[in-house]
Amino acid sequence: MVVSVLEIINLIAFIAVFGYGVYLAAKVVYARYTYVRLGKPADFSKDMKARLHQVWVNVFGQRKILKDPKSGIMHVVMFYGFIIIQFGAIDLIIKGLFPGKHLPLPAYPVFVLIQEITVFAVLLATAYSFHRRYVEKLARLKRGFKAGLVVIFLSVLMTSILFSAGFEHVWGVTELPAWATPVSTVIAAAFSWMSPDAAAMMFYIFWWIHTLDLLAFMVYVPQSKHFHLLVAPINVFLKRQDPPSKLKPIDFEDESLTEYGVNKIENFNQNQLVDLYACVECGRCTNVCPASGTGKMLSPMDLLVKMRDHLTEKGAAITSRSPWMPAYAFSGANAATEVAAAREEDGSYDYPVELIGDVITEEELWACTTCRNCEDACPVSNEHVDKIIDMRRHLVLTQGKMPAEATRTFQNIERQGNPWGISKKEREKWRDGLEEGVEAPTVKERKDFEYLLFVGSMGSYDNRSQKVIHALVKLLNHAGVKFAILGKKEKNSGDTARRMGNEFLFQQLAMDNIAQFQKYNVKKIVTADPHAYNVFKNEYPDFGLEGVEVVHHTQLLARLIEEGRLKPAKEVKERVTYHDSCYLGRYNEEYDAPRAILRSIPGIELVEMERNRENGMCCGAGGGMMWLEEQSGVRVNTARTEQALAVSPSLIGSACPYCLTMMSDGAKAKEVEDDVKTMDVAEVLAQSIDFGEKPAPVAEEIH
Repeated sequence: MVVSVLEIINLIAFIAVFGYGVYLAAKVVYARYTYVRLGKPADFSKDMKARLHQVWVNVFGQRKILKDPKSGIMHVVMFYGFIIIQFGAIDLIIKGLFPGKHLPLPAYPVFVLIQEITVFAVLLATAYSFHRRYVEKLARLKRGFKAGLVVIFLSVLMTSILFSAGFEHVWGVTELPAWATPVSTVIAAAFSWMSPDAAAMMFYIFWWIHTLDLLAFMVYVPQSKHFHLLVAPINVFLKRQDPPSKLKPIDFEDESLTEYGVNKIENFNQNQLVDLYACVECGRCTNVCPASGTGKMLSPMDLLVKMRDHLTEKGAAITSRSPWMPAYAFSGANAATEVAAAREEDGSYDYPVELIGDVITEEELWACTTCRNCEDACPVSNEHVDKIIDMRRHLVLTQGKMPAEATRTFQNIERQGNPWGISKKEREKWRDGLEEGVEAPTVKERKDFEYLLFVGSMGSYDNRSQKVIHALVKLLNHAGVKFAILGKKEKNSGDTARRMGNEFLFQQLAMDNIAQFQKYNVKKIVTADPHAYNVFKNEYPDFGLEGVEVVHHTQLLARLIEEGRLKPAKEVKERVTYHDSCYLGRYNEEYDAPRAILRSIPGIELVEMERNRENGMCCGAGGGMMWLEEQSGVRVNTARTEQALAVSPSLIGSACPYCLTMMSDGAKAKEVEDDVKTMDVAEVLAQSIDFGEKPAPVAEEIH
């Protein structure tokens, strides 16, 4: 009878504690849900099949997590361990509430064996996570009480499971075979001297430790960085299906807009705000960031964390929902709700803390090269670049605040169509340097062209980039490709203006260029500029460019080699390391074409840098940084050049005029320009072609 009363008391206590824990956790989750709802609506309807595939690959397949094999394996153990252990938790709760009972599963001993092995594996993974953070002291991982709290929670959780099972053996209420409980049997053997009643008491002590720890962990998770346990799978599913970091146009005809860009956290869309709560604070983004790695102010992880904390504080003020539970346990937990947050006409809120300036500094925003290495490294599919550009837009278009070099660049592009401000009349002057017999006709001179060669501002005005265009034109002539150029009618692609936040100037350039493309019935565009390639292919369609195939010059050259239109024959004795352009690689997943060209050239020895392909480091020129002076830390291009020199090349290859300039400058800074050449892939290929041979016959179309 006493046992029955104790069981009833235990059951009532469990229901009360469990109900309170679920209530607190639900309030925390719902509060943060209301904060996200403050953002602008986002379209989540596109391509459900692709979304489910992303979840399968990146959540269940843990693909991005496994880019770092050590922490990846540890995380896989924890991820699947937690899924498996949930069933064990239910089983343990049943055992504590109804002694001698368990989950009615077939092959129950096998289930218990899997549970014990999993619990032990998770315990080892937890110990390793402690080692990585506090012993190995990885720079990208934060240390301190909050960072270590989850280790305590997990250690107690796993240990209490094993000890509960061990004392259950001593108590004598289980008849499981020893092979099914290899770990708890050892624990039971150590306490075999105990009486059954004492063992029963110890079982319930550890059972309650487990229960309270589990509920405390459940309440703690949504108000910590570990909220990613719930949000990350959702974030992966909701990830935009547009091309990577494609920017959303501003509707300048919308008279309801009182400001452009974003300076209020609620003016981001809900998808962008989900990113903030999905952040794991693993530091992988900051670890690969070229700005952070060279001593600049920007840390992509800190950027998201600061924005997340700001959203939580402002969200609490707007909704009057405390972000912390239980609120009485947190000093000043409700302070944020006491701040006035009046609703404004545009739907945003008047709040005394400014996003730009008080939360995120201008220096951080102008340090980003938009390379997307942070996004590629992020295991939960967070997107950093569009948020940075949105805030740059506010600085440029609403506040009129930008570096002096940016102002000059915008003025030059607006007046002359190029960043230097050189006369637009000189845009086709580069043709004067072509060899005799090599032609680069304009669209007026050749009306039956197949490809429009978009030369770009670098190819038109920069002396070094002109040599690349000369080599490309010579190759296209030899292969019999019918192409033409816009000549003086060509303008800057607008990528520089858009990434620097001047959306208005970009849209003017886009519309002007599209008008020229349509006027001359352009169906195919080839360019040696990955930035122009990306913006034509992925962003101009928003402004009316339709039915136009856009290719990068390396893609076309690789195709010509494959079709036998270009035949590398001359030996080029060089040890080449290829530097991946961010806008060709991470933005458009083209890594193979440039390498295929290099491998086709006799005598070339291709060696890879440690950071290559999707993890290749930025040259430092992207996002308009080509036109801004680096004010702090080591120059990004110097750091990247050092990585190239580490593999002892005789030639650093590239496929982007910006990259070529930055790597050339890096070689000069390291004083190795006489020993290590910097060349575009097209220039290297041109050295291997016997132009004295009869050119390949002209085909009507290249397939």
